[in-house]
Amino acid sequence: MANKKDQETKLVRLQKVLADAGVASRRGSEELIADGRVSVDGNQILEMGFKLNPEISKVEVDGEPIKATKSKTYLAFHKPAGVISTMSDPEGRPNLGDYFKTRNERLFHVGRLDKESEGLILLTNDGDLAHRATHPSYGLIKKYVVEVEGSISKDVISALLKGVELEDGLARALDVSVLREVNSKHFWVELSIHEGRFHIVRRMFEALGIEVIRLIRSEFGPIALDETKEGRWRNLSQVEIDKLFNLLKLNQ
Repeated sequence: MANKKDQETKLVRLQKVLADAGVASRRGSEELIADGRVSVDGNQILEMGFKLNPEISKVEVDGEPIKATKSKTYLAFHKPAGVISTMSDPEGRPNLGDYFKTRNERLFHVGRLDKESEGLILLTNDGDLAHRATHPSYGLIKKYVVEVEGSISKDVISALLKGVELEDGLARALDVSVLREVNSKHFWVELSIHEGRFHIVRRMFEALGIEVIRLIRSEFGPIALDETKEGRWRNLSQVEIDKLFNLLKLNQ
């Protein structure tokens, strides 16, 4: 049953397979199908909604086989502190690539976390998604759990929500809540922000005289870290992928 479900999640519309292979545009591919020039595993296809698994099916146009697109990979990784957000490092420092040496596809990390920050980072071989997910115009919301030293008063929360002036412009949180008060100067805070500027969350707190002890990204857009353990990764579910594509206005 699991194998059947895995196969179903890999089904792709025929016109997308043709377009990804560079045969024609989506519209042009539909015209090829309508003209009866496309076959899958030796069978002529006229149905626009026809789906196939491009990893195992043979697609031909006018009797000539096309090279099907590679399957796409979408991963959620729990980055540990001390790991830099690159797929390799000439200085030999611990990096994301160290955790994915056994995988064959070329993975891109979606955005980054600074070396000492922890938590959710997405990896994919889908260049379009990687580009859009980090583009400011799409503004995917990121959620962080932050351990801080310093007073988290109502004024501090208000300042974070109204905006903190940094050297590269105003930075504003979308939502702030205190998760736990260890003592009057030690708190765990949850904060949401749509920006991805360098060290932006750390700098916002520091500008208010508050030291960040630990920073964990718990959500990236519709994707949550959930129970993924530190240094481990999981495949995104089809539901998560669908939500991500919808927010980024991408077609699957």
